[in-house]
Amino acid sequence: MNPKVRKGFRKGTQRNSKEVRGVTENELSHLVVGCAMRVHSALGPGLLESAYEACLQFELIKSGLRVEAQKPLPLVYESVKLECGYRVDLLVEGKLLKRSLKSTSLRS
Repeated sequence: MNPKVRKGFRKGTQRNSKEVRGVTENELSHLVVGCAMRVHSALGPGLLESAYEACLQFELIKSGLRVEAQKPLPLVYESVKLECGYRVDLLVEGKLLKRSLKSTSLRS
């Protein structure tokens, strides 16, 4: 009997936490982009950024990735750590940052 693959998941991209820990940055980027595409395909355009971010965080966690949301990012200037209010939207596996991307529709 074949295991059921949910719509939106390509066979071979589903991973458990132990498998995800050993991926390269390129493979990690591929997983994150895949999760982002699933979120956008499900929700479509027009929602607030916070809605997409929450759904992306859910997808990433569901994929077995370690995700930290709204993590403070200090600025280091002349060896002094300054808390300036910078925040990372999503930090994935401690090494991949998700930044806000704004899109606009082009009309000709």
